[in-house]
Amino acid sequence: MRKTTYYVAVSLDGFIARTDGSFDVFVHDDDLVADFFASLKSDYGAVVMGRATYEVGLNVGVTNPYPWLDTYVVSRSLASSPDDAVTLVRDLAAISELRQSDGAPIWLCGGGELAAEMMARGFIDELILKVNPVVLGEGIPLFRHLEKPATLTPIGELKAYGSGIVVTHFSL
Repeated sequence: MRKTTYYVAVSLDGFIARTDGSFDVFVHDDDLVADFFASLKSDYGAVVMGRATYEVGLNVGVTNPYPWLDTYVVSRSLASSPDDAVTLVRDLAAISELRQSDGAPIWLCGGGELAAEMMARGFIDELILKVNPVVLGEGIPLFRHLEKPATLTPIGELKAYGSGIVVTHFSL
């Protein structure tokens, strides 16, 4: 079975974006970006994201934001995929099949609603948080409508960046 990791930026108060979906308040750190993309290229074989997350790039003309990864977009509302290399899936049964297939681990890119649905079905094995030194007060939560609490086990060491971002890694 392929492991799935929810690897995401988050505010100190647990939001992955503002209420309107924007995330411009998060700190940019060149070293973190380099480490993040190196990890995406070496550690993962597929990316799964929800429609709203996918549309962030789509709105600026990017139809396949991670072309080196097999890309899956979970959406009930998109009529078709705007890119032949992006697989549009309607429900999590397809993600279950992806997890059962051979290949490198899966990166869950976002967002909070999809993450909650995947968590409820036991489809998330690890959580890597890029905790930003910002408090939003409201926004899109890391997990929207989580049905029950999840106990996490810290793995690895914290990595702190000069910008104040701290990366933490947990298993479920």
